[in-house]
Amino acid sequence: MAERDTGSEPSAVRREFALERYRYILQQIQVVNENAHRFLAIYQTLATSLTGAALTLFVGFRKWGISSAVARDGVIGLLILTTLVAGFTVTLIVAGALSWLDYRNEECDITDEIVGPGFRQRPQLRNLLRWHETYISLFILVSTAVMWTLAIAYVLPAMR
Repeated sequence: MAERDTGSEPSAVRREFALERYRYILQQIQVVNENAHRFLAIYQTLATSLTGAALTLFVGFRKWGISSAVARDGVIGLLILTTLVAGFTVTLIVAGALSWLDYRNEECDITDEIVGPGFRQRPQLRNLLRWHETYISLFILVSTAVMWTLAIAYVLPAMR
């Protein structure tokens, strides 16, 4: 009976496993990158719809015979819903960025082991200003703040 060379087999199995894991990690990084844009699209759709409904209520409440107090509460409720959507979207984007960091670090671990140390540079938080997720989150936060500012300054006082 011929004996197999067991010394190289674990190394070959380990490399094959590492390659499959590396492919999976790259696929997950791509998914995380795409998700930020999906979340932005969902936010834009919902925020536009909810804010549009608030403005429609503001414009038509007198014609529809709705009291100003009920209309104000309705506008505030719609703005609160928009704020909740914004908060949820920012939370998803931040969670995605944290997942991306985790996947990139795992990618670096694999390449350090299989290819050699330093093959891929580890992500650094100081590069936060280069991440599009940063600007998507800032856009959402600023647009929500502007929405509330305009509502408090112009819409709600006009509904008295």
